Amino acid sequence: MRSCRRSDWTDRFIGACLALGAVSLLGGAPVAAQEPPSPQAVSAAQLQAAIDKLGDLDYATRTNASRLVRRTPATQAVPALIRAVSEHADGYVRYRALVLLTGFNDPRAKDSMREALTSPNDRLRTVAYTYYEHNPDRSMLPQFIRALDTEQGEFVRPALVRAVAATIAPGDDPAVATARQLLVRDVSRGEDYFRSTVIEALGDYKAAYAYDAITAVANLDGPLQHDAALALGKIGDKRALETLAKLQRTAPRQVQPSIAAAICLLGVNCSSHENYLVEVLKFAEKNPGYQELLRAAAAGLGVLGVAGHHEAAAALFDMGIPAKEDYLRAPAALAIGSIALLDTPMMMVLLEQHPNRDAAVSLVAEGFDMLEEDLDKERFFVLTRRTYWESPEKSSRRALMQTLIGKLDF
Repeated sequence: MRSCRRSDWTDRFIGACLALGAVSLLGGAPVAAQEPPSPQAVSAAQLQAAIDKLGDLDYATRTNASRLVRRTPATQAVPALIRAVSEHADGYVRYRALVLLTGFNDPRAKDSMREALTSPNDRLRTVAYTYYEHNPDRSMLPQFIRALDTEQGEFVRPALVRAVAATIAPGDDPAVATARQLLVRDVSRGEDYFRSTVIEALGDYKAAYAYDAITAVANLDGPLQHDAALALGKIGDKRALETLAKLQRTAPRQVQPSIAAAICLLGVNCSSHENYLVEVLKFAEKNPGYQELLRAAAAGLGVLGVAGHHEAAAALFDMGIPAKEDYLRAPAALAIGSIALLDTPMMMVLLEQHPNRDAAVSLVAEGFDMLEEDLDKERFFVLTRRTYWESPEKSSRRALMQTLIGKLDF
């Protein structure tokens, strides 16, 4: 399952604090005040001051600055963020400004993304490629194909691969054919870390054209068996059952949870395979020393949760909420955080219905702390804020959004 990076800001300006209604005038961490009912206009000086603080070393300062920018009307915030992305002297501020810009859904963001693709700043390129994953643009494909042979940034290349996989998911023109050949090539070429991201992306975008290449990896012992098995399940080709059934007999114990999740994704004996993953969690909880198996089972349930299996996500909450030891709680929180990013509407339903909502939200927050995709988090924040503003004043849904905003510090 994909990994992700933190979100982050202070109170230097009293006007900004008053506009937010959520920060101590004396500084320090943000407090969970009532969310304003709509975007709040601030002065140009206050907005610029907040943007300048997006890269501050102090967490509260960064967080409060991001909060002010997010709650400024788009007509005011977007031009200021575009200027910051292009001109600000601090590279981290440029990166954070680009992330925040995506939250306003303004068509001018595309120009900033195109500019970012050629930036020497790895963070900017990562955000831009992630943006194009969520907003595929076939006209960008020739540029992406060239980048596949040149981009080596540790965090950038996975985002590039996912952008390519998303862009070529439909279509059969010559550029698509070339891109597919390059991705299939990279299934078996290069460092395992990069190969893993290619296999995962091909699974997520149901790349049937990569079935044979991924099957070959699944049949080899090694760290990529997890990724290959899950990718086969996500692609959905029933031919994979033969390979997965063989792996159930021959693959190492720590790979078995991924195989079970993959078979479930193919729609075969899903309840029994989900139950197996839950039983693995229970076994590992009672028998310390099986952390690798525990992490694999939690990840498998997370993949099923993303695929819409509510009961898989519920099992993660059941394990994670009462857990006191980090080795039990962290895998559940990580999987739940990934579900929240990749299927936010489903997670909102689960949280709204959960009998211990505050504890469930806390687990989501812990997962977010371990994840690195700031743009995906911004998408989550945007939906949460919009849902808050659109929900009736005293409704359960608005109360949940307020809790999320307070606990996730945005």
